[in-house]
Amino acid sequence: MGFDILVDGYNVIKNNIMFQMVESKNLAQARNILIKQLKNRYRNTIYRVIVVFDGKDKKEHVSYEDHICIIFSRYGETADQVIARLATEARQKNTTVHLYSDDGEVQHNVMEQGGSIHTTRQLTQSLNAAPRDVAIRSQHRQAMRRTYGIDTSYKPEDDEEPPNKHKGKKKKSKSSRRYKAY
Repeated sequence: MGFDILVDGYNVIKNNIMFQMVESKNLAQARNILIKQLKNRYRNTIYRVIVVFDGKDKKEHVSYEDHICIIFSRYGETADQVIARLATEARQKNTTVHLYSDDGEVQHNVMEQGGSIHTTRQLTQSLNAAPRDVAIRSQHRQAMRRTYGIDTSYKPEDDEEPPNKHKGKKKKSKSSRRYKAY
């Protein structure tokens, strides 16, 4: 059983502010940055990553950059249609599909083929996140700095519970009265 990640390329670029800023100057550069980030994120994984863009040539153009498959649809065919076709082919091969797109129609087509749906925001968050082992080490270091008092930004009062809203004598619960030793 294989694993495919399908990325609706222009949908990611149009829905992320960083890619939008690059795209406003140079669309090819925005595509290259997306592909580079996908290469880095999925470098040592079992996933087959396919990023699909709308194209304008007579034929569908397929190329590979390291382990990333890049597809430009042919003239008259949208990237959405290519993604739907790839999801159908994957289902026939018993391959698990993860789609990254905010397009409702594309999501629906992939779900019909048994694929899982993720947003472009989820993709960009994972592309920009530290590797899991680095994130765990960082969290551990922060906890140790707080424990040993060497974290200058840590304030112990942030961990304290808020003061009790009820002033005055605290009522005893029934359960604490039952087990009271005489």
